[in-house]
Amino acid sequence: MDLEKPAAEARQPERQPEGCLVVAIRLPVRIVVLVLVVPVRMVWDGLVAGGRLLTDAVLRPLGRALAWVAPAVLVWPFVGLWRYVVVPLGKALGWLAKVLVVVPLVWLFRHVLTPLGQGIVWVFRAIGAGLGWLYARMLTPAGHGVLWVFRGIGAGLGWLYARVLTPLGQGIVWAFRAIGAGLGWLYARGLTPAGHGVLWVLRGLGAAIVAVGVGVYGVAVWLLRYLVVVPAQWLYEWVLTPVGKAIASCALGVVWLVSMGINGIGFVLYWVLRLLLVLPVLALWRWVLVPVGRVLAVIGREVGTALGHAWRIAGYISLVVGRFLGTLLRWTFVEPVRWAYQAVLTPVGHFVRDAVLRPAAEAARSVGRVTRQTLAAARDSARQARADFRRMLFGESHDERPQAVPAPRREPDSADGRTLGSSTTALTKD
Repeated sequence: MDLEKPAAEARQPERQPEGCLVVAIRLPVRIVVLVLVVPVRMVWDGLVAGGRLLTDAVLRPLGRALAWVAPAVLVWPFVGLWRYVVVPLGKALGWLAKVLVVVPLVWLFRHVLTPLGQGIVWVFRAIGAGLGWLYARMLTPAGHGVLWVFRGIGAGLGWLYARVLTPLGQGIVWAFRAIGAGLGWLYARGLTPAGHGVLWVLRGLGAAIVAVGVGVYGVAVWLLRYLVVVPAQWLYEWVLTPVGKAIASCALGVVWLVSMGINGIGFVLYWVLRLLLVLPVLALWRWVLVPVGRVLAVIGREVGTALGHAWRIAGYISLVVGRFLGTLLRWTFVEPVRWAYQAVLTPVGHFVRDAVLRPAAEAARSVGRVTRQTLAAARDSARQARADFRRMLFGESHDERPQAVPAPRREPDSADGRTLGSSTTALTKD
């Protein structure tokens, strides 16, 4: 019993009825396509398998090697250059800059510029003190004296203004007032009647000039009207207007003729193009291209479906052939090689290792051990000879005392080895 609710089956679209042409084309097309596609699919599967083998056996190890070689060739040299060339060179340049630039500048600032600045400040302070003393002891009394002198001059000028210039100015004002009164009497009694007479004469002349101007303006307006305006109006009404109407009528006639010609030419071209181009193309599309397109669509759809089925069937065939070839390669090459490695090469290798390589290694280690012991004995003999020669020449030194030679560590002489049952530690002693 199934506890889960079965999923609703997808509703298959209803297949449309197919004609006899589709059924007649489908089977041959699928057979031909299958025959053509199987080699292509087998070649494709072979290329895929070869590509995977190439990726696993060549490209991936090559990529790992390049991943190791690229840093070794591109990164490590620059790192070494930075670490062992640029950084030490930068430190050396920094040390040189410090020794050749910073230290001299600090010394110059500390032992030259600072005392020089302090001396300049002291000089300016002395100059300021001298100028302050000069201002307080000399310029201030001199200024006070000059101010007293100017005050005296101001007092003298005030007395001169009050006692001399003011009466003189008042006399001059009285004289100008008297002159103004005389000039006012002369204007009122003499100049005003003369001005009235001159104004009357000028008014008469202005009226005469205005009358003459009005007459000249009227004559000019009459001449302009009857010599220019009236002839121009007559020319516009009786000459230009009829000529313009005639030209407009001619232009309208020409436009009507041109439009009629263009309409006729367009009508003729329309029917010519319709009869010679549109109707044949329409008939070709409706009675030739559409049926041929439908047939080609059916053929293309069937060929595409056949290609899909053939590609999938060719995949199964290629899988079977590949498995057969893999099994054949395994039983004809891999299994014999594995059997030869396990049954022949491994025992031979073990025999060579046990019978040849290990005895040779033991002999080599024995020779090396004897050689080291011989060299150690020779070094001890040479050291003893040098000590005897020094003792013979200089005598025995008081500091030289015979030192006890520690006994070499050896295994216990008893045949019984140490076991956990023996009392060898403080925790296990009775």
